[in-house]
Amino acid sequence: MSDVEVIRAAALAGTAHGFLGRRGGVSDGVHAGLNVGTGSADDAAAIAENRLRATGAVAPGARLSTVYQVHGADAVTIIQPFDEPMRPRADAMVTDQPGIALGILTADCAPVLLADTAAGVVGAAHAGWKGAIGGVTDTTILAMETLGADRSRIVAAIGPCIARTSYEVDDGFARRFEEADPQNERFFSPGRAGHHLFDLEAYVAHRLGLAGITRVEMLGLDTYADADRFFSFRRATHRKEPDYGRQISIIALG
Repeated sequence: MSDVEVIRAAALAGTAHGFLGRRGGVSDGVHAGLNVGTGSADDAAAIAENRLRATGAVAPGARLSTVYQVHGADAVTIIQPFDEPMRPRADAMVTDQPGIALGILTADCAPVLLADTAAGVVGAAHAGWKGAIGGVTDTTILAMETLGADRSRIVAAIGPCIARTSYEVDDGFARRFEEADPQNERFFSPGRAGHHLFDLEAYVAHRLGLAGITRVEMLGLDTYADADRFFSFRRATHRKEPDYGRQISIIALG
């Protein structure tokens, strides 16, 4: 698994975790690298091998669990591993069970990994703009608390996602955030006429802070700008590519 690039956060030191990109996989073409997206048009055998490599690189011996992500705010508690066809529809997972690797798939959205090591509880959230404004990190924290976590101890890290300089949105998008909270204006900077640049990573960090998470690490890695390292839905769309890969972020208890 040495060729699989595993990006780790200092905030989560001591917890098995990793933010992965496209390096170290067996897929080719537009999916070249470590594509783990079962919803992509990639070869199923390649996806399965990539998932094995990803899990082995982060949490050897653990069994990977992923959800059917719908850009919402629901969080589910995983008490035992489940097979891929049984995936619940949700955008976050929590567990207090060793041997379960929680995996979040992204291709520009923000992956968020969380841990309370004292309680032995971890969580993982998929925070696209819809989930972020809808409160997916809030529901993840609440689900962790039901397992005995304390938000004063929870630490979080936000992995590779589309950066402000790459994320152009229109007036209506910005207005939605500003209507939710006028202070959200700070997450937008001027773009071309009728458009703005949105800082998804900073907004997700802000929501975590509002929820009482005092240690939040932002990795500051732009999925759109680094084609050799990360998959990006928006970049694939702009290039008019027929499909795109998904990367994975994983956290597990030892």
